[in-house]
Amino acid sequence: MKLATWNVNSIRQREGHVRRWLEQVQPDILVLQEIKCETAAFPALGFQALGYRAEAVGQKAYNGVAVLSRVPFEVTHRALPGLPEDDAQARYIELAADGVTVIGIYLPNGNSGGDAGYAYKLSWMDLLRRRAAALLDVDAPLAILGDFNVCPTDADLAPGALPPTDALVRPETRAKFRAMLWLGLTDAVRALQPTGPAWTFWDYQAAAWPRDQGLRIDHALLSPTLAERLTAASPDRRERGEDQPSDHVPVVVELA
Repeated sequence: MKLATWNVNSIRQREGHVRRWLEQVQPDILVLQEIKCETAAFPALGFQALGYRAEAVGQKAYNGVAVLSRVPFEVTHRALPGLPEDDAQARYIELAADGVTVIGIYLPNGNSGGDAGYAYKLSWMDLLRRRAAALLDVDAPLAILGDFNVCPTDADLAPGALPPTDALVRPETRAKFRAMLWLGLTDAVRALQPTGPAWTFWDYQAAAWPRDQGLRIDHALLSPTLAERLTAASPDRRERGEDQPSDHVPVVVELA
């Protein structure tokens, strides 16, 4: 099984990018973030022509997640369990496919909205950990993929790319991410590439791409049963060099 995650930063602007990439890489399941469109506006038919069924959880102009799959699946949750019912932010989709639970997330950035915005990020991470723990308790094969908006360690960002006060690197953020790993989840990329740059994001500003001033904020976390099957995991850097790219690149995980 080949799984992938990609923050596309507007599916309307990058449908062609995604279609081309699907034809080249042919993942079984791709989860998307920041589709930036309402659910009904997601261009599902274009992907259906490539053999991929689409399901989206959209929101006008902001956020939004989706899944594209060429294997049969059932969507089991369209919001993170435990969130207030009036929380309208489209950031979570959970599905069952081929005996595996796949969760696609767009975790809050935490840099906007002051103290309340950062508290929302941390509470969202707590609820995600609780959901993962519940699934692991019943031995569900589990993959959580998406834009986590977390640089787990100093090795996950280029020197000077972010100030220490940024929500992506604050100690509280990193502690919440470690708490996810302590459940028994494996960071797929770092399992196979323990050291060195593995950037998944380069800002549009300050020539971040040509200077290779990147961040590793898009992750794939695997339960023990899936981690045992891990054969490959890496970002696809090529996409950042395309015309009018997203500021993120896909991360691809292969399981035996």
